[in-house]
Amino acid sequence: MTVSTPARRPRTHMTGAASTAVRPVLESPRRRARVLAAFPAGIYLEVRTDLEPSVIAIITGAATRLPNSVLLAGDLPHVTMGDEAAVGEGVIEVGRLRLRARRWWDPAPPLGRVDPVRLAALPPGPAGPPGHAGPEPGLAGHPAVDLLAGACAKGWLLGAVSAAEQLVGLGPGLTPSGDDVLAGLLVTLRHLGTAAGVERAVWLADWLAATVTYDARSRTTPISAALLHCAARGESCPEVSAVLRALTGRQLLEAALARLHRLGHTSGADLAQGVAIGLAAVRSLAAPAPASRGNGRRKTLLRGGAR
Repeated sequence: MTVSTPARRPRTHMTGAASTAVRPVLESPRRRARVLAAFPAGIYLEVRTDLEPSVIAIITGAATRLPNSVLLAGDLPHVTMGDEAAVGEGVIEVGRLRLRARRWWDPAPPLGRVDPVRLAALPPGPAGPPGHAGPEPGLAGHPAVDLLAGACAKGWLLGAVSAAEQLVGLGPGLTPSGDDVLAGLLVTLRHLGTAAGVERAVWLADWLAATVTYDARSRTTPISAALLHCAARGESCPEVSAVLRALTGRQLLEAALARLHRLGHTSGADLAQGVAIGLAAVRSLAAPAPASRGNGRRKTLLRGGAR
C-alpha cells in the first residue's frame, strides 16, 4: 500500500528593510515565534526570547513604521493566527513567508544641537495642529497624567515614577493610551534633552525607562510592552521623530503634528500628549533655578546631590 503525503506549500522568499532595534533578535539563534495579530498591512510576531523587543512587526508601506518593524519590499502574503513561525539567524519564517533583512534603518535618529532659548519661545503644546478636530487623548484629564506632567516639569523623580507606574497598561487596545503617553514622553526627554544639553531631562528619562520596562510584559499587551522597551532607548515611529525635528526648527511643526495625530484611534493624540509633557519638562528643567541671596550655592549643591 502506498501512503501519500500532502505536498508542502512553496515558500515565498522576500526581503525587507529592518529597524536596527530588532537586529539582536534577528541575528540571534533561531527561536520559535507565534503570530499575535494579523492584518492586511502587517503582522505581529512574538519571539520566545529574553531580548527586547520580543515582538516584531512585519509591515507593508500602508502600515505605520513602528520602531520594531521590518518593512517589506512587496505585498504581505496571507498569514493566519495558527501559522508556524520562527525568527533567528537573519531570517523570519511565518507561514509561507521567508523574509531576510537586506537593509537597515535607524528608529532613533539624533536631533543635533538646539538652543534651549528656541524651545522656550515655542507655544505650550504641541496639542495638535491649528484647526485640529481629531480625537482627544484617551486619558485627557486623568489625574495620573496631570501628576506625570507636573512632576516631570519639576524634575521630581518620586512623583514621576509614581505616575508612570499608574499609567503602564492603562486603557484599552493593542497599545493602551497610558503606554502611548509614556512612549512619547520617554523619547522626547531623551532626544530633546540631549539636543538642548539638559542633563536633568536625560537623567529623568533613564529612571522612567527603568520604571516602565521593569515588568512591562506582565502589565500590558505584548505589542505595547515591546514598544515601551523601544521608547526607553529613544526609538520611535517616524511621525514622532518628525515632530521632534520640527520642535528644533528642522521642518514644519504643523504638518508633522497633523501626521502624528492621524495614527490609530487615539494613539497619535496620546503620543502627542507625551511629547507635550516632555517638551514642557525640558524647557522647565533648562531654565535657571532662582537663588536667594546667600543660599544659592547651597541649593545648587542640594539639587546636584539629589541626582
